[in-house]
Amino acid sequence: MRNATWSVVLPVKRLAVAKSRLRGALDGVPHEELALALARDTVAAALACPLVAEVVVVTSDPAATAALGALGARTVADPEPGAPELAAPEVSGLNAAVTHGAATVDAGRPVAALTADLPALRPAELAAALDTDTVSALDTGGAAARWFVPDAAGTGTVLLAAAVGTALRPGFGTGSAVRHQQSGAVRRGGAWPTLRRDVDTAADLADAARLGLGRYTAALHASGYRADMRHRSVS
Repeated sequence: MRNATWSVVLPVKRLAVAKSRLRGALDGVPHEELALALARDTVAAALACPLVAEVVVVTSDPAATAALGALGARTVADPEPGAPELAAPEVSGLNAAVTHGAATVDAGRPVAALTADLPALRPAELAAALDTDTVSALDTGGAAARWFVPDAAGTGTVLLAAAVGTALRPGFGTGSAVRHQQSGAVRRGGAWPTLRRDVDTAADLADAARLGLGRYTAALHASGYRADMRHRSVS
């Protein structure tokens, strides 16, 4: 496996509006705390990956900036409208944040975008998905410039990666797996259950818990479970 050279970009929305379908998933746990815990566990796992040299978090949320910066991530604010890297009309929202973060990375490094809702992520699975030798041997039969890993449902994208000198061209959002494939990115075929288990709903969170949550989400999950049990006992 190669040395730690990758820059990994994670866009993080303002916590009050992030992960809206997950609101109320844990009884007694403030939504902003849960959204931040997902991001903290994702960042911690990415920083522990042997191929990752830096993690760049793109956010304008003060709490996320402080907490994720304290873990060792480099934080940059969300892009201002009119930033030169956002000239293409299709680059907006989440994709604007990814593009902006990638523009701050050293041009001599490969860069990847990772969703910030992977609380069960294991560093070894991320390393396998970023290993360029494995990509070439198993998926393309030759050198791959861009590739992506679909989510557990197979329709979204949890990871988009690009070799040195290749633009990421992110197309995150509903149906992003097809969009990335149509744009020329290679679809990775690994199982990688903890990498592919993004969390949008309470059912997703339960699946992630079965895989084994990172420390931050696990603490809230246990707290929410205890609160739910107390609520049921007095009902």
